[in-house]
Amino acid sequence: MTAAEMVNKLDLQVFSGENGLDREVSGGYVSDLLSDVMGNADEGQVWITLQTHKNVMAIASLKELAAVILVNGHKPDEDAAAQSNEEDIPLLGTPLSAFDITGKLYELIHK
Repeated sequence: MTAAEMVNKLDLQVFSGENGLDREVSGGYVSDLLSDVMGNADEGQVWITLQTHKNVMAIASLKELAAVILVNGHKPDEDAAAQSNEEDIPLLGTPLSAFDITGKLYELIHK
């Protein structure tokens, strides 16, 4: 499944990084601790978080993640959105909680 297909099926908002919507999604990782994501997330995963700052995109790029989903209606900082565009990593949003969007993503991936 591509990030674009995930956006459509989960009704996600695209804040930035539209050029990366063709990235393949292999799974997900949920954490708000940057060092945890850096140490444990795998390439191709979608990172689900409430963190909105530029360092999120630095970690996403380092780990070659497929996308980042911001939960609870959070919106990215301006510099995070700009970095998302530079890295071509979609920065997405949902009004849902991390728990709810994670469950939906899990169901979508494991159908």
